[in-house]
Amino acid sequence: MKRLICILCLVVCFNTQAQTLESKDKTAILNLIEDQRQAWNNNDIDTFMSSYWKSDSLKFYGSNGVTNGWKNTLARYKKSYPTKAHMGHLNFKINAVTKIDDGAYYVMGEYHLTRDIGNANGIFMIILKKIEGEWKIIADTSC
Repeated sequence: MKRLICILCLVVCFNTQAQTLESKDKTAILNLIEDQRQAWNNNDIDTFMSSYWKSDSLKFYGSNGVTNGWKNTLARYKKSYPTKAHMGHLNFKINAVTKIDDGAYYVMGEYHLTRDIGNANGIFMIILKKIEGEWKIIADTSC
């Protein structure tokens, strides 16, 4: 009986530790998204892009097709949003933060861009991976 109680205690402790780690991961990911939102609203695309994986393997899927690589994605953003008027004010509604595997999550949500030149709203799904201790967006689908 003592053995069964010990095993149950270990299972509960392990499960609690795993939930705590997942909770920390989700908080870090939500903080990353909030940092992105603030950078965007400060008209700072370079800081906004610091959340993306700085790799030629980064994928961005948008209404104009696929953009491959961090440099190309940065150039795409700068071309599409050349001024503060084009960038406007960004808000997100996060609908789900879901663990894929250890060190990988996906986030589904909505973006709402308020601008004098016309608002833009849509949906997104990003995939994040922990790379060298930091969460990075490795794929982004926005439309």
